[in-house]
Amino acid sequence: MMRKSVVVVWLVLGVVALAAGSWFVMGGAAMHAGHQGAMRHDEVNMPGLQGRDTTPLEVSDLKALFQQHKELRRTVEQLPNGIKTVTETDNPGLRAQLVSHVVLMLARVDTQRDPEVIIQSPTLTQIFQYGPAIATVVEMSDEGVVVTQTSADPVVVQLLQTHAAEVSDMSARGMQAVHERMGDAGHHHNSGH
Repeated sequence: MMRKSVVVVWLVLGVVALAAGSWFVMGGAAMHAGHQGAMRHDEVNMPGLQGRDTTPLEVSDLKALFQQHKELRRTVEQLPNGIKTVTETDNPGLRAQLVSHVVLMLARVDTQRDPEVIIQSPTLTQIFQYGPAIATVVEMSDEGVVVTQTSADPVVVQLLQTHAAEVSDMSARGMQAVHERMGDAGHHHNSGH
């Protein structure tokens, strides 16, 4: 049985694709250097955005969000049973990639299809395991997307709230937040500089 959130997600993706035209055309090929050993801090090609089965569109969306993170505005409301996030930008191209990223990742969570992105937090990995326990509502705002996620499971609620804080940190500080989190978690990577 198809869950309501998947239907909403695919409807939103269709609207965004129609409204934005060819927004998903990439400006270059994705690099796979991250799969070949130690990670480098390559903020041009961003190999850490690759995953087990990420698509070029998913990588392109992530790359844009990290490279243009200063153009994002984000608020999080912690609910007793989850979160409500509002993420917006005045940049129409970035907005399309933001909405695409949200829609594609929510579809993955709903189907428990973890992309295992190299820089992915352990919190997000756990969220993929609990996909069926999460109810999601996606709404478009004039400048971005509003996502409400709830669960009856207190463990899932804590994971959602923790991940929302991680995403807020990444949208505020970009890859610096990721580098610090990975360093704190004991990941070892070369600077590549």
